[in-house]
Amino acid sequence: MELSLIIPAFNEAQRIGPTLRRFHSFLAARPASFEILVVDDGSTDDTVALVSALARELPGLRVLCSPANRGKGHAVRLGMLAATGQVRLFSDADGSTPIDELDPLLRALAAGADIAIGSRYLPASRVTRPQPWFRRVWSRLVNRVVQRTLLPGVADTHCGFKAFTAAAAAHTFAACTVNGWSFDLEVLARARVQGLRIREVPVRWENDERSKAHFRQLPREFQQVYRLRKQLRQAEKPAAVFSAG
Repeated sequence: MELSLIIPAFNEAQRIGPTLRRFHSFLAARPASFEILVVDDGSTDDTVALVSALARELPGLRVLCSPANRGKGHAVRLGMLAATGQVRLFSDADGSTPIDELDPLLRALAAGADIAIGSRYLPASRVTRPQPWFRRVWSRLVNRVVQRTLLPGVADTHCGFKAFTAAAAAHTFAACTVNGWSFDLEVLARARVQGLRIREVPVRWENDERSKAHFRQLPREFQQVYRLRKQLRQAEKPAAVFSAG
């Protein structure tokens, strides 16, 4: 398998269908073999039934179910470790970053990166429908704290469009423990400690007004940043090579 696409899902019955059809249509038109793995995080709506029905129509699509809602980080981790692709990409169920932004990430991996992360905040990034002002303030505040304390040089840690080589996915996600929204921080911070090469790539992005991110997550986000910094300072391994562009 050349590419695995992992999509975490919790109560996504209202919007995941069109996303899966777009993603599958794009990948099926390419020569590379692929799988799409939807990881259901204990949904209480019809997400599993919907994806299961689509799987009978769309070859390469399958669903992996977690019996309880444990968080986006847990779902992505399950998918990354269950995937079989040489490249493993995770994307949000809303498809805010279009799947046709895949090639810049693949080029970054081909050029030697172990991890290629989509970014909304580089000069060449294209945000066609911005977030409301309060979400932009929240996002920039979190990023400023993250850059100063944990991941200097990374402009956008939370864009839901990140590609890993199979080896990088195995090394990073096997060591991760954060189940919630801060999992991106842990993945990238552990990758940096392990000496993996991270490349940030500008992508096109469009805000989905049905986003599930909330201000109440902010205190826990900051707490995770400082907890991870304390944990990872104990590790004595080489720093990752990082570049943006």
